[in-house]
Amino acid sequence: MTDFSYSVFAQGGPVMWLLVLLGLAALIIFIERALFLHRGQIRSTEFLGGIKNLLQKQRLMEALTLCEETPGPVAKIVKAGLRHAADDEQAMRFAIQEAAIVEIPVLERRIGALAAVAQIAPLFGLLGTLLGMIRTFWLFNQGGNYATPVVLAGGMWEALLTAAAGLAVAIPAHLARHFLTGRVRALVQDMEWAGSELMRFLLRDHRNGGGEKK
Repeated sequence: MTDFSYSVFAQGGPVMWLLVLLGLAALIIFIERALFLHRGQIRSTEFLGGIKNLLQKQRLMEALTLCEETPGPVAKIVKAGLRHAADDEQAMRFAIQEAAIVEIPVLERRIGALAAVAQIAPLFGLLGTLLGMIRTFWLFNQGGNYATPVVLAGGMWEALLTAAAGLAVAIPAHLARHFLTGRVRALVQDMEWAGSELMRFLLRDHRNGGGEKK
């Protein structure tokens, strides 16, 4: 199996090794992004419930500390809102939106590189195919009537292997990008929900409740 794998890479030519590097880069990016997004995914309902409970007990500093200790963008959105808990609606909304503007690019970082790999890999595969065909015709022209099938097969191998390798890299990269984009979309939805729910609580329930106690 090892000899066969080495033979495949050797027959694929330099383009094959370039595709291997692209595949490894895509794999590393996917693993890093998947772990990062997984760490940022929290149970938003339970987290915000804990924040509300602390606010009802007038323990704002503990709520801010909880946001500091909780990973992920949802906690940062809530923290931004809590820092302006005593301000008006416009100031609070602006702070939450500003925090979201900072966090969303962090979530989307390097996902564009996966899209680039998915688009470029088939082009490199096509390049390898063309180079393999050029090599085949060049060998045929050099050999004339004495060109053997074994000699010509090398160019055909290169053409077919690089085309297959290009697709083998592009398809998983495309699927990985879709998966990560879905995770980012889910986190953004959690951020939007947490921000709006926190504002509703601070502007209506919490302030009204506080006023009634006085």
